[in-house]
Amino acid sequence: MIALLTGLIAYKSPDHIVLDVQGVGYRVHIPFSTYYELPEEGGIAALHIHTSVREDAILLYGFRTRLEKSFFQMLIAVAGVGPKLARDILSNIQPGPLAQALTQSDLSKLATIPGIGKKTAERLVLELKDKVGKLDLSSLPAAEVRVIPADDVAEDVISALLNLGYKEPQVRKALAGLDAGGGVSVEGLLKQALKTLMK
Repeated sequence: MIALLTGLIAYKSPDHIVLDVQGVGYRVHIPFSTYYELPEEGGIAALHIHTSVREDAILLYGFRTRLEKSFFQMLIAVAGVGPKLARDILSNIQPGPLAQALTQSDLSKLATIPGIGKKTAERLVLELKDKVGKLDLSSLPAAEVRVIPADDVAEDVISALLNLGYKEPQVRKALAGLDAGGGVSVEGLLKQALKTLMK
């Protein structure tokens, strides 16, 4: 079972990377929370890995921190939540706000995540509320500085958000409401768009 991979980032996109580990390329699915923290292509990254074995595939899910991996593993233990949905949940909501939503039984916040209806939100709270309270959340990062997107990264962000289950009109409306100009950052645009979509 693969638990940790360290190597060069041969390819990087918002939902997966290809990690070159001594000449072997591993395709690793990642949430946005991990994507934000990774260096550019050619940089070295170490990821905590969850190996998902299915009848037709072996899939790797990578996380920058052990806490993210812990949340992922707790989520997939809930009935009806598979690895893809768990990754999508972590792409929509960072571990800190997710922990808060679960411990405070904030069903409305959880239900705004694509793929999570009222019943799934209730099941998440019921099964994870106590488990989240036992996690060490002291390693959570402080709030990030806002980065303003440029138009040339918008299509990548739209594609990533559509893959998460958001509808195109909803995504374009959220992006239209953001300020234009300043630095170019796919990560910044994703963060801003997700904050808008989660309201």
